[in-house]
Amino acid sequence: MNRFEGPGAREARIRYLDNDFQVISPGSFVRCAVTGKPIPLDELKYWSVARQEAYIDAQSSFKREIEQNPDLRSR
Repeated sequence: MNRFEGPGAREARIRYLDNDFQVISPGSFVRCAVTGKPIPLDELKYWSVARQEAYIDAQSSFKREIEQNPDLRSR
């Protein structure tokens, strides 16, 4: 059992803001919108305010940006 399983582990609901986030519903983690992997709130560094999504790392954030804006590939 890892720290995202068991009775105390819940997925938080977050409102993503510029340079900050607001916890709407308490929990210990959120899920990456690209990989589905859990991200502990104290390690959350990457998110999209426009899409209200969290990302586990910069690579996942970039991947989602390219998926949503394919014209960026040609730049």
